[in-house]
Amino acid sequence: MNFFQAIFLGLVQALTEYLPVSSSAHIRIIGDLMLGSDPGAAFTAIIQIGTELAVLLYFRRDIARILGAWFGSLFGKEGKDWKSRLGAHNRDTQMGWYIIIGTLPIVIAGVLFKNAIETTLRNLWITVTVLALFGVLLWIFDARSKQIKTMERMTAKDAIIFGIGQMLALIPGVSRSGGTITFGRAMGYTREAAVRVAFLMAIPAVLGAGLLESVSAVKDVSACSANPDPLSEACVGAGMFPGWGPTIAATIVSFVVGYIVIIGFLKFVSTFSYKAFAIYRIALAVVVAILLLTGALSPVEAAVAAGA
Repeated sequence: MNFFQAIFLGLVQALTEYLPVSSSAHIRIIGDLMLGSDPGAAFTAIIQIGTELAVLLYFRRDIARILGAWFGSLFGKEGKDWKSRLGAHNRDTQMGWYIIIGTLPIVIAGVLFKNAIETTLRNLWITVTVLALFGVLLWIFDARSKQIKTMERMTAKDAIIFGIGQMLALIPGVSRSGGTITFGRAMGYTREAAVRVAFLMAIPAVLGAGLLESVSAVKDVSACSANPDPLSEACVGAGMFPGWGPTIAATIVSFVVGYIVIIGFLKFVSTFSYKAFAIYRIALAVVVAILLLTGALSPVEAAVAAGA
């Protein structure tokens, strides 16, 4: 991977991370077409931090308010009884708990099914299937569901359902925002409320996983540099790491462009439906299926196939 390829993938990450179209699917597909291989866990994990920093910047006031209320209630500011500590008198405290509740499914599934997520579920035929399936579901739920629920009406049960939608994003092609938004619209949340919940709920999951994967990825890069065996576990994890210069540049691009995308996406959903994104998902699934059938893409990464 050269400098300009790294920048381009950083741009792809920024343009697709927040939209309900699956950034992981786009990085997987475009990386394979452009490089002949997955860009690798190291590069992917680090540039994802850039897009999450954009979320932190945009929602900084909401995040500060929720954290302040949550910690304050936890230490008895709203009352010493357990109901007060759980946010009975403060919606921001409740939202803090709901984000934690909604994060649990993806954390538990990520730990229990880590091997399958990194191998079996990255098969592009699975990606094609879920791209199309969730495109259809998003289209149906968005067209038929009422827009009656806001974030102020969120319950613990809703948080769990949102969390299950986010958990399914562990399958490339589902989309973290796409799964959360689809489940939110199915419950009758407004389009803008569903997006805001998706953004806020993704922060601990994506940022936490990104930081952990980045630490592991840096170790892989160092180990691979010391012992450059392409079939070793470290070199497979490092993937096509382009070096720190291009990676940092790509991360900056993902941050700057990602911030702009957040602003545009929130304005878009306040006026228009998700129909365009649903159609895009289905069309992308058809294109990838054709590329797989013609042999332009391989359904399984070379590294995964070698280890199978």
